[in-house]
Parts: sequence; structure tokens; C-alpha cells
Amino acid sequence: MLTAPPRLLLVHAHPDDESLCTGGTIARYAAAGVQVTLVTCTLGEEGEIIPGSLGQLAADAADQLGGYRVGELRTACAALGVSDHRYLGGMGRWRDSGMGGTEANNHPRAFAGGDIAEQTDALAAILADVRPQVVITYGPDGGYGHPDHIRAHEITVAAAKGAPDVLRMYYTVASKQATEAGLADLATVSDLPFKLPAAGELPVVDDSEITTRVNIADHLPAKLRALQAHATQICVWQGTDGTHSYALSNGLAQPVVDEEFYVLADDATGDADSDLFGGLAPVEHVGADR
Repeated sequence: MLTAPPRLLLVHAHPDDESLCTGGTIARYAAAGVQVTLVTCTLGEEGEIIPGSLGQLAADAADQLGGYRVGELRTACAALGVSDHRYLGGMGRWRDSGMGGTEANNHPRAFAGGDIAEQTDALAAILADVRPQVVITYGPDGGYGHPDHIRAHEITVAAAKGAPDVLRMYYTVASKQATEAGLADLATVSDLPFKLPAAGELPVVDDSEITTRVNIADHLPAKLRALQAHATQICVWQGTDGTHSYALSNGLAQPVVDEEFYVLADDATGDADSDLFGGLAPVEHVGADR
């Protein structure tokens, strides 16, 4: 049983990852009174920009995208109810590395190529200050292979090992079954402005790997507002029937589903099939469906 107030900490690589992967979860637990701390590791300077009017912010032009995305993230955090947001090492300490093999990987401040001990120590200091019971980050592959996501996983696992207050860690994942069902629904929409992805084109995991499903149906409006806040990176669409979808710069349709999915790290056990704090919290599980 928990005796301290419930605290949830999430480690994400770039602005928008918190909304894409865990936005509904953040909104749900924040609304339930949980202290939610978000750690963002970079400013997302290498992101591909969707609106043409903002194209000159790009890294190969004015290189001002990171500063612009600070404002987007601030708006998203307000929509989700994040009570405590921090940049790893301070704002701008680490730079978006871009995908593997890009020139951005060689930048002296590139997160994926940075001093992993320094990064781990910086996160460990935050964990010691916040003392979360539950921590969320990506799995070992970073979800889809982005080097910054992989580094975020590495430092979170290392820092959490020395944090006695951390009782449980989760990796955020996408459900194969939910994604396919959502895409099947989108395939029936006549005015969808995005291209439907080919089979296997979106990163998902088999549902047999998923340990925890967080129902976010009541918090989809907050998640959608947060996604819309990241307008340089995400295009959100709502159909006339209330169907929602979004696309990144690749223009591929992704469904907005009413659950978010997690894998318990290190084969941990507990009553966590639908509540991140399940088995840790008092009888009225924080954020549990009522």
C-alpha cells in the first residue's frame, strides 16, 4: 500500500512524444489528483515541419524549431494537466539527434551521442527530488528505433535502479489489435485526408506482450487538444461522424483509440492490468474506472 501521495513521472525524448504516446494517461491520472512530472530530454530541433508557413524554422534554415516547440509543449502540458515539467539537464542542454545516420547525430550536443553518465545523473537527481512511485518511458527499442528514444530508455532504467521510491516502471507501446481495428474504421471514412498505412507500416507490438491497458475514453478531448498544440509535428482531423485521426509529417493516418498500452518492465508483477498504480495504491485505486 502507498502511504505517500501518488506520483507519476514520464521520460520522453522530444516535445509531442508525451501527447502521442501517453497523453490520455497523463490527463487521466492528473485529473485523479496524481502528481504528474514530465521530463523532456531535447527540444526536438530536428523535427520535420508540417505547416509550410513555418518551414524556415527548420534545422537547415533558421534552426529555431526547438524554441518554437517549447511553446507547443507548454500548451500541451496545460491541456493534459501536467503539474511539473522539466527539461533534462536544463532547457537546451541536449539536442535532438534526428534518426539514425543523419548528420544531426554528430552534433556536439546530440542526445544520443552525449555522456550517458551525465544524463543518467541528471535524471537520477530528478527522481530523487520527485520520488515517483511509477515511471514511464520507452522499451529497449525506443518504440520505433529512434536513437533518442533508445537513449531515454537506457538512462531511465539506469537512474531508476538507484531510486528506492520507484516501485514500478512501464514501457509505452502501441497495440497491434487496437491499431488494426482503428485503421479498419478509418478505411470506411470517405473524407479522410490522410493516406492509410500499409500492413506493418506503423510500429506496434503483439497484444500478448501488453500487461496494462489504461482506459482514456473520458480524457480523449484533453489528448486531442494536446496533439493539436504540437501543430508543427502533428495534423489532427475530426470527421463529421466524430471519428478522429492524426498524421505526422509522413501523412500516414493513425487512429485515436480509447486506451493506451504499456508493458511492465523487468517482468514485474502486480494488479496492473488497468491501473498503473494497481496493487500499490489504497483500495480506491488512483485513476481507476468508477
